[in-house]
Amino acid sequence: MRPTPHILVINGTKVRRPVFILGAPHSGTHLLARAVKRTVGFHLTQGRPGVLRVTYAFARRPAIAAERGRGAARVLRDAYAEAWQVSAQGCADCPPECREAAGLPPAETAGGPGATCVGTDGVYRFGDASPDLLYSADVLLDAFPDAQLIQVIRDGRDVVADMLADERTLAWFKPGVANLEDVFPNPFLGVEDFTDLNRWPKAATAVKCALRWRGAVRLSARLRAQTPEEQLYTVRYEDLVGSPGRVAEDVSAFLGAPVTAAAGSGLVRPGDRRTADGVVGAWRDRLTPRQVVQVERVAGEELRRLGYTLSGVV
Repeated sequence: MRPTPHILVINGTKVRRPVFILGAPHSGTHLLARAVKRTVGFHLTQGRPGVLRVTYAFARRPAIAAERGRGAARVLRDAYAEAWQVSAQGCADCPPECREAAGLPPAETAGGPGATCVGTDGVYRFGDASPDLLYSADVLLDAFPDAQLIQVIRDGRDVVADMLADERTLAWFKPGVANLEDVFPNPFLGVEDFTDLNRWPKAATAVKCALRWRGAVRLSARLRAQTPEEQLYTVRYEDLVGSPGRVAEDVSAFLGAPVTAAAGSGLVRPGDRRTADGVVGAWRDRLTPRQVVQVERVAGEELRRLGYTLSGVV
């Protein structure tokens, strides 16, 4: 049973039904974040330092959240109480991705943070799409029992292809950063049993990426099973880039707020709709045959469960 909602007031507005966008790394959460952020009445943040410190602490050491109980929810709620304040100083803390999603130029180009990404007048909904929120989903629902969650699912092979090209994602696998000596099982790294643990030291990078994706979609499945339908909506990445208008309509219906045509068009930018050489199905060109085999051996069951056809490469 969820605790009684705590009343949080931001800039004079009570926070009701905050929206959180979740997914594995490189699952496409940034596309939905862009659309929601540009919807009238919403203030959606991404990657505020105070939020990241808390969510990564919980993601990398789940026992912290479990031991703190309701205290973990309070810590996370306090982080958002600061992050959602609308101020130029707050926007100065935003990463470039957050400013880009709002349609603002980079701070250095603009000569500083300049205008806020949203005005205080007319804001009635708040949200966040910081990286790796998925690992704090239970704490989010404890902190905000009326929250609405949108999770994005994407073909794990395309996810791995993007992860392999992202130094920030790969940094979690470095010795001294990967914390398997202290945390096992490790949901953040996708290491769930001794087979995974024994394989890890000599595993290829593609295998480690596949473990992270597999762990994330398993978390998503458990979240789906335990969350009321009116609080969790799942979007498939391939639909985002293939039918953005329909997805915008569905998301609008779920949120009970109109994702306008202008914001909906932000779901896909030039280049996002590519198939064989860019996004959907790009793994066929970007992964080697050996990497395809590695990924499908680790995550083939989840790929099939989600409706993705295996390559047949052996």
